[in-house]
Amino acid sequence: MQATRRAMMLGLLATGLAGCGGGAFVSVPTAEPVMRAVPNPAWDAWVAGFRPRALGAGISADTFDRAFRSAGFLPEVIERDRNQTEFTRTTEDYLSIAASDERIALGRAALSRNAAVLSQIEARYGVEAEVVVAIWGVESRYGERRGNVPIVSALSTLAFDGRRGAFFESQLVAALKILQAGDTDPSHLTGSWAGAMGHTQFIPTSYLAYAVDFTGDGRRDIWSDDPTDALASAAAYLSRSGWRRGQPWGVEVQLPAGFNTGLAGRGTTRSPAAWTAMGVRDMDGRAVPDFGPASILIPMGAAGPAFAVFRNFTVITRYNNAENYVIGVGHLSDRLRGGSPIRGRFPPDARGMTKADRQELQRRLTLAGYDTGGSDGVIGGKTEAAISAYEAANGLPVTGEPSIVLLRRLGG
Repeated sequence: MQATRRAMMLGLLATGLAGCGGGAFVSVPTAEPVMRAVPNPAWDAWVAGFRPRALGAGISADTFDRAFRSAGFLPEVIERDRNQTEFTRTTEDYLSIAASDERIALGRAALSRNAAVLSQIEARYGVEAEVVVAIWGVESRYGERRGNVPIVSALSTLAFDGRRGAFFESQLVAALKILQAGDTDPSHLTGSWAGAMGHTQFIPTSYLAYAVDFTGDGRRDIWSDDPTDALASAAAYLSRSGWRRGQPWGVEVQLPAGFNTGLAGRGTTRSPAAWTAMGVRDMDGRAVPDFGPASILIPMGAAGPAFAVFRNFTVITRYNNAENYVIGVGHLSDRLRGGSPIRGRFPPDARGMTKADRQELQRRLTLAGYDTGGSDGVIGGKTEAAISAYEAANGLPVTGEPSIVLLRRLGG
């Protein structure tokens, strides 16, 4: 899964994080628009040419024909693939979304609602329930945003397009193997436009390698409203990647004055005792706990929060290699078990604005009649649109960009 997560990060477009327009999430998920297939003779020809390759990979003619009977070319998939933007949210923004008050509350409710099965999953795979639920929360907002794009249509469209043709063709073959095994049928084989599926957003090859039938019904069903198999599959993935039960992903730490930031990063690993000898302390001023070799991460520079991260951090990177993702999952899991918010201060952004400034800007815009979708301090599409509308209405140059000047203007 790790090698594919750049594409699957963009599976977030169908899941819990990418939908943040710059405002707080609402409790009721919005309906995801349905992508419509359109006639495309070139795609038809590609499918005809792909058929013998699929059969040569072990796919039966019946499985292939059944899968493609309702499949089609999805131009919106190509549009999204070609208009991706790099995932550049700061750690502060990422945590504001991944571990928002609402997502924490929803996660605690999910833990309570699924306590019995999560306890069984933890007993079998040795992965704490809070960690499994945190992945669920970040990947699909606890199942609310699983994606409704037909996977065979999406993957065949991307393979046909050819930009990453070999990769997407391999995923398409894997999807056909899922159908051939009887785990689901073509109408339920749905997910994100990039091919991530189910509650915990597995891509087809990772599904084949790690998904489990925890319910014992003969199918590894990560798509249904019952999240059991999906949650167990995520736990199985982490377990097989080396998860150590009872140990944290990391702990927030304080760095000494003059700390050599060249020592930060996952490429440098030292014993907790060595870090302690250098003056690194936990947030209560104590020695760094000894959970094995640790690296120091300062994702927003020396002026921002710092973390000592351990083996379980590396295990989560097997699910998604982005540091913000791992910190988001890890911190959300800590909050779900009653841990505290990040205690270190985040530095101002490139515009000189703190999170409190951005939140106040959103509140003032909303009071002025320009809806930002909430006041989480994350500047996304809704906030930018609100700023643009305010600027246009007030005869200002339309930039859509937040600023201290704009904040002061709104404050009177």
